[in-house]
Amino acid sequence: MANPWRGEVSLVIDGERHEARLTLGALAELEAALQADCLVALVERFENNRFSSRDVLALLLAGLRGGGVQMDAATLEHAQIEGGPMAAARAAAELLARAFTVQA
Repeated sequence: MANPWRGEVSLVIDGERHEARLTLGALAELEAALQADCLVALVERFENNRFSSRDVLALLLAGLRGGGVQMDAATLEHAQIEGGPMAAARAAAELLARAFTVQA
């Protein structure tokens, strides 16, 4: 079960539940994967519903790795995500939001 206080998001991939989270290392990986100097533009794209499938995949992959899942991009690209593309996009947006939300 995902712990939102730790920034975790649950995602079922190929029938297996995974906990994803954007650690500092995962955020650095995400910046490198998207060839971005900062993540502000990515946050803005999600806030304005202008994100791409590449954004979703990069976020999910970084979050999965941050959660300790060893998966490569090719595996994730061909995986069955429970709930389909919309669930994947929601999980990616939630990961991003939880990474930048101050927890009391």
